[in-house]
Formats: sequence, C-alpha cells, structure tokens
Amino acid sequence: MRRLNRKKTLNLMKELDAFPKIPESYVETSASGGTVSLIAFTTIVFLTIMEFTVYWDTWMKYEYEVDKDFTSKLRINIDITVAMRCQYVGADVLDLAETMVASADGLIYEPVIFDLSPQQKEWQRMLQLIQSRLQEEHSLQDVIFKSAFKSASTALPPREDNSLQSPDACRIHGHLYVNKVAGNFHITVGKAIPHPRGHAHLAALVSHESYNFSHRIDHLSFGELIPGIINPLDGTEKIASDHNQMFQYFITVVPTKLHTYKISAETHQFSVTERERVINHAAGSHGVSGIFMKYDISSLMVTVTEEHMPFWQFLVRLCGIIGGIFSTTGILHGFGRFVAEVIFCRFRLGSYRSTSVPLPDGHTSNHLPLITDNSTH
Repeated sequence: MRRLNRKKTLNLMKELDAFPKIPESYVETSASGGTVSLIAFTTIVFLTIMEFTVYWDTWMKYEYEVDKDFTSKLRINIDITVAMRCQYVGADVLDLAETMVASADGLIYEPVIFDLSPQQKEWQRMLQLIQSRLQEEHSLQDVIFKSAFKSASTALPPREDNSLQSPDACRIHGHLYVNKVAGNFHITVGKAIPHPRGHAHLAALVSHESYNFSHRIDHLSFGELIPGIINPLDGTEKIASDHNQMFQYFITVVPTKLHTYKISAETHQFSVTERERVINHAAGSHGVSGIFMKYDISSLMVTVTEEHMPFWQFLVRLCGIIGGIFSTTGILHGFGRFVAEVIFCRFRLGSYRSTSVPLPDGHTSNHLPLITDNSTH
C-alpha cells in the first residue's frame, strides 16, 4: 500500500512538472542558436554586474513637513576674517523680537594676516571649485550628505609659514545662540553698545580712511556643526573697492534632519542672495558700511534619509533581467529563423522555374521535367 501511495504521489508530481525534460536525441543544435546563446549570456553577465552596482549604491530621500519647534534656540557657527583691526570692528545679532545678542556671548576676535599662505590659498581654490560645481550639479549635494562624518574637517588649515608681518585683519569666529526668528547678523565699525531702542556702534573714534570691509567667509552654518558639510558661503572672498562699502547677504534657512549610515544630526540648509554697493549719501545711496547677513527661518523642515535597495527587490530585478533576456532572445531567434526559412524557400523555388523543352514535332513543353532514377545518374 505504501509503495502504491508513493507511486501515485510521484505520478502526481510528474504531472505537475512545469519543466518537462526532453531527451538529448530530440534536441537539435545550430550555429545560429549558439551565437544567440553567447550574446544572451554576455548580456546577462553585464546587466547582473550593473545591477549589483545599483544594489550597493544608496540614494537620499527628501521628506517635507511643518517645523513645529519654535522654542529652541538656533545656533549660528561663524568664521569670518575682516581686513580691519579687531579694535575697529564689532559683530552682533539683532532679531525681529528686538533681542540683541552681543558678540561676547560666543565670538572670539583674533588678530591675523588677511593674505593667505600658499597652502591656505590652495584650500580656498579647491573649496571655490567645489562651490561652482555644486551650483551646476545639484545632485552633488547628495554625495556630500552621504560622505559627511564627524572626523572630517573642512576648516581653513593653519598657516604653515612663519610670517613676520604684523596682523592687519581680524578673524571673528565662534558660535551664537539666537531665537528661531528672522534676524540680522552684522559686522560694522565700532563695538556694539546696548540701547533702549535697539543698539548702536561706537564708530566716532574710527577714521573713514581705515574702513576696509574686504572679508573672507571661511565658514558660516546654522544648527549643529557638521565638519563634512560644505555650506553655500564657505570660501567666499569679497574685496572692497571703496572705504564706505556695504556687503549684504540675504539668507533663507531651512531646518534639516540628516540621517545617513555614517551620521545622524539636526542641521540647517540655507540659500543666499548677495548684494554690494558703495555708501554715498550725496548720490542717494544711504546706509551703513559693513557686512550684513539678514537671515529668515523657513516654516518647513526637510528630513533627508539615506536609503538602500531591499534585498528582495534586488532578487526580483535580477530574476526579471535573466528571464526577460532569455525570453526576448528566444523570440528574436525564432523570428529570425522564420524569416530566413521564408527567404531560402523562395530562393529554392526560384531554382525550379519552368523551362522550355523542345519536342520532335517542333512544339515546346513548359512543364517541369520529371526526375527519375535514370536522370540522377
């Protein structure tokens, strides 16, 4: 009984076989089929390698939502060098809530030399080249996001030469914590003085001939400091053509949550529009000489997540490639053989066209001659 049940089970399984085996004696091979098979296998290997490359690669996914955090403070990371002595300039922030954040809360004034050393010039040139490529190829920002990690550093390297030149500039660097509202960070002549109606700068003791707001922005970012991220104003250098010149930067800050396989942080992206003009009250160009960075906080928050292709999706795509190529090449090979057979059949029929055969009585016969055994000899 057990043997009968096993035989029935085996017979049932044979009937369900979707891959019937054909005896080798019934299989006919051809040179054209071998050529098509070789092309098919080569294509499968090539596409499989490409699919492995896509599987190991990652991409950045962007999601948008309303930023509901209004109570936390916004951190501004600053590293700016101004071509004036430190005792002549002052930096502070004034927001829409009329809240003044003095530079003493986190900024350091360091006397330095404005001209860069050869190594520092090479660093600045490379940074400006990256900035120009980022403006042309926006997809490079994803590469920067994926390669960002805390051990990397994009800061200006220290001077490698021991210059005996006296400092002629002031490097203002550090960070400030401000309210998450629109504000104005500015560097102008004189130290900031608190005032009941706002604030003022003590600039009366500084002569106009010493005004020089040529500056270099080595770093400017908002939020958590991520050394591997390159911001839009990093490496910017502006040379003033006049003593009384105003440089303005209009910045829109977008809160950003970054989640990659190497880092997870809350930072801020921003876009910037630049403007500069010479202050000339006689010509109607009013204002104050200095560097003004007016920033506004976007109400939207962007979540950037690094994603990877699931393994099951990779298997489905791989099976689709293999099966699709086999099916397509089989169809093309069958169609090619059909066309070849039709052409060759017509060629063979043309070789047996009717011929005129003379008869003894002078008539002709257009019938095909009969092929007999004697005619073959």
